[in-house]
Amino acid sequence: MTDTPYIFLAGASRGVGQQIALQLTKQNRPVKALLRTETARADLEAMGIQVAIGDALHIAEIEEAMLSEEPIAAVISTIGGLPWNGERADYLGNKNLIDAAVKAGANKFILVSSIGAGDSVAALSPQVLETLGAVLAEKEKAEEHLIASGLTYTIVRPGGLKSEPATGNGVLTEDFRVAGSINRADVADLVCQCLDSERANNKVLSAIDRNMMYGQAQLAEFRLH
Repeated sequence: MTDTPYIFLAGASRGVGQQIALQLTKQNRPVKALLRTETARADLEAMGIQVAIGDALHIAEIEEAMLSEEPIAAVISTIGGLPWNGERADYLGNKNLIDAAVKAGANKFILVSSIGAGDSVAALSPQVLETLGAVLAEKEKAEEHLIASGLTYTIVRPGGLKSEPATGNGVLTEDFRVAGSINRADVADLVCQCLDSERANNKVLSAIDRNMMYGQAQLAEFRLH
């Protein structure tokens, strides 16, 4: 690692985080990935990514990984999902990452959340909310903590996630009523574009594929540049 500002990426072992790691390395950006276990370490190091082992649920481990002499260009978090040892990382893990990023003087924090968090609850059906309500409430708390942190932030809320190849049709919108699906690789592309977009600073944006919208013909697309 050099004095070049690097991207601190939490959640790189799978899903959207893994796709972000792939895209950042293709762009030759220096990346440090936080992993909870050693499982994905060899694959990430083979891509030229520096790896730090730490559990986002433990603030001391996050600070050890993040607080160093090297400047952080941005922190990206995609963590969440299934509980680990009975605890979800959606709020507490992200809170710890946000607090450490403030201490580290990170320039920007990009949080990958979900449609259904915050005001975008209006986009989901009662049946979906009944299933996902608990985790969406955690994601909403993480969003609120980030907004209140003083960091420059971008919150990206993807719709239903698919594991197909990128379509190139992923779009962002400030319309919190929009619902739809999007491929993980397209979410990763939009997140990487947000890194260099001043227009995305301090914005909360929903992310869907323009060809996978649910019941809506029109979309007010948010332009990053």
